[in-house]
Amino acid sequence: MSAGPGPRLARSLAAPAPGWTAEADAIVVGSGIAGLTAALELRTHVPRVLLVTKGRLLSGSTVWAQGGIAAALDPSDSPEAHLADTLVAGGGLSNPEAAQVLVTEGPERVRELVARGAVFDKAADGDIALTREGGHHADRIAHAGGDATGAEISRALVAQIEAVRHDPGIEVVENALVLDVLTTAPLGGRGGSKGSGARACGVTLHVRGTGSRDGVGAVLAPAVVLATGGIGQVFRSSTNPSGATGDGIAAALRAGAVLGDLEFVQFHPTVLWLGTGAKGQVPLISEAVRGEGALLLDVDGHRFMPAVHEMAELAPRDVVAHAIVRQMAATGADNVLLDARHLGREFLRTRFPTINRRLLEAGIDWSEEPVPVAPAQHYHSGGVVTDLDGRSSVDGLYAVGEVACTGVHGANRLASNSLLEGLVFASRAARDVAARFAAGELRPGTPAERSGGSALVAAAARSRIQKVTSAGSGVIRSARSLADVDERLAAVRADAHRTTEVVAEPQAAEWETTNVHQVARILTRAAALREETRGGHYRTDFPRPDEAWKRRVRVWLDDDGVLQAC
Repeated sequence: MSAGPGPRLARSLAAPAPGWTAEADAIVVGSGIAGLTAALELRTHVPRVLLVTKGRLLSGSTVWAQGGIAAALDPSDSPEAHLADTLVAGGGLSNPEAAQVLVTEGPERVRELVARGAVFDKAADGDIALTREGGHHADRIAHAGGDATGAEISRALVAQIEAVRHDPGIEVVENALVLDVLTTAPLGGRGGSKGSGARACGVTLHVRGTGSRDGVGAVLAPAVVLATGGIGQVFRSSTNPSGATGDGIAAALRAGAVLGDLEFVQFHPTVLWLGTGAKGQVPLISEAVRGEGALLLDVDGHRFMPAVHEMAELAPRDVVAHAIVRQMAATGADNVLLDARHLGREFLRTRFPTINRRLLEAGIDWSEEPVPVAPAQHYHSGGVVTDLDGRSSVDGLYAVGEVACTGVHGANRLASNSLLEGLVFASRAARDVAARFAAGELRPGTPAERSGGSALVAAAARSRIQKVTSAGSGVIRSARSLADVDERLAAVRADAHRTTEVVAEPQAAEWETTNVHQVARILTRAAALREETRGGHYRTDFPRPDEAWKRRVRVWLDDDGVLQAC
């Protein structure tokens, strides 16, 4: 694949004209830790906040987070030590300034989370219990319910939202899929940075409900905060929920925003292996299990990680995932084994109740037998490029959490930094929106017509897109595999609304599949450009890091909707 101009992509989703209109001062899209935190912060500073979530309030990806949230809470630990581990995991591509913000503001944000009602597991002395995960050189992972940290954080934040739900200053719209970010001027230049004057002024969305908030509508607001989570459904199997279809990234791209680090996809090393036919969301076996002493064995019973890295099973995730893939290839197996038998039945049951229950449901007693595991898509380090306050390249458009590219993670996310990033940068973004709103910098605008055509990919094509992307843009990549993915994705009809030959209608399944298709294309494009191996990105044809590539790959759409990258 050449480094010249990329494919032409549509600038909007094919959809009916909005049947209703609403107004707000700020829109938050997403109900994970980042979206809920942003909404709660904004509610106290701006008159009208609209919180939009794709499912129910408790349906975000945060609910599924097992291991915990990382912060230097122990007196023997320090933000500087946390920073050092974060930068090492990032493979030399982390933004040190962003990482410094994360680790220094993190402890206070976690304490605020406790003040909002989150209950973390306690040690014998009554303080928050802390454990260790891969890449960390100190015990700094706070957890809740043993292995249900995300569920507890979500519960606490949703309870805060529910407590103010009748407040006229905040409106919650559930079962709503955001289609496009509206802008005030025709898009142009590089993410609106070459004089186009485009700024965000709202969103179009489809609500599956009743009454005035039903069907396709438009909400106008001078500030839009994307907190839409990850891209898991771009791949055939993932730890992400079914709603993780890359909606925020795709909408931001179509709105003119610059994206970065898209090629860096983190594949969690230890996901329950359910056979070659498994697809969709698959159960995660938390890294905290290895933090408590579980060992990785190949199918012959050989422990292989001590020969790979000095931290053995607690090496950074990319190291472990790559080692597992290589060991699987060497043994001709589809999986390796996670051996936790020596930890004992009672410990496993009480420390990891959620995992224990899911394994028993799958017919596995991990106190008696090793667990078959293999890498699966888990987290996306790339996204909408932002500054330290969550601002994207399009004025008024913010991104926080997994959909954002703050530069914290670089080429590979350090374990349990994800919840912390959402917490820290959502707070910063909300404060920035509030300050700019009070200063009169964020003003309502009139949406402009968007040129460049509209896209619609048939829902039936999703499994093919996932299969192709997983095969060539997964854990192990090469120029040949990426070129094959690009060619096959280009063959997928992206204008199904203009033909009678493809069965497709503008509806949720088609809109999500269109987003999956666009994200797969831009991810593959970025991965092909980076001719080296770094962090979560492994190239068989360029197996070593290259100092020339110690920079961020950015992508955006030009005036004609042609994908550009540098």
